[in-house]
Amino acid sequence: MSISDSLPDEDPSTKTQNTLLEKEQLRRPSLKVDAPLRMVETAFLASTASLIWFINFYFPLGPVLRIFFPVPIALVYLRWGKRAAWMAAVTSGLLLSVLMGPVRSLLFVMPFAFMGVLLGATWHRRVPWMVSITLGTLLGTLGVFFRLWLLSILSGEDLWIYVINQVTELIEWAFLRLQLLASPSVFLIQLGAIALIVFNNFIYLFMVHLAAWLLLDRLGNSIPRPPQWVQVLMDYEG
Repeated sequence: MSISDSLPDEDPSTKTQNTLLEKEQLRRPSLKVDAPLRMVETAFLASTASLIWFINFYFPLGPVLRIFFPVPIALVYLRWGKRAAWMAAVTSGLLLSVLMGPVRSLLFVMPFAFMGVLLGATWHRRVPWMVSITLGTLLGTLGVFFRLWLLSILSGEDLWIYVINQVTELIEWAFLRLQLLASPSVFLIQLGAIALIVFNNFIYLFMVHLAAWLLLDRLGNSIPRPPQWVQVLMDYEG
């Protein structure tokens, strides 16, 4: 009888434990790599969002940089999830608070940092464009009123009056073109101001979606497909 025959058989439970240990050892390096990578990417994209706001504030380039305000934080959500996106939003707000002061930091956080988290959540769940654009429009509209409220408190003037004056001139010009002799009522002017704010935010969110669709596809973090007419208009094959 050989020596190998005299050895006792290995317990099956021991084999199972060894297999589990091997799998755990293989899994640990990936966890050790993912944690620093998540932290570095979150910090980098949060600083990118802050830098875009910072540059646009002092060197405005029209709507070009404004379109990308919420995109870096939304990209954090697509890559690392909800917790990382909220951390990016808070980090960008704190960084801007140091660079530009708490007031200007708040003007970025509400609505653009929150909008980045919202868009990241909707894109991660692959909801249609109309849903994400509508939710973003509501948040953007709230952000406009928050900005008017905050700046009115700090300046000591009611900035809503300036908005009403601009809308009044626009409505009076429209009445003149339509040859209407009636003067617009206060309710119509306020309703027109709110409608104009909502419309501007809707167009802005559409442009954000369009830019994110073209950019994030190339980064490997695609968002839901746009309506067919947008793909035909852009002559895009995806």
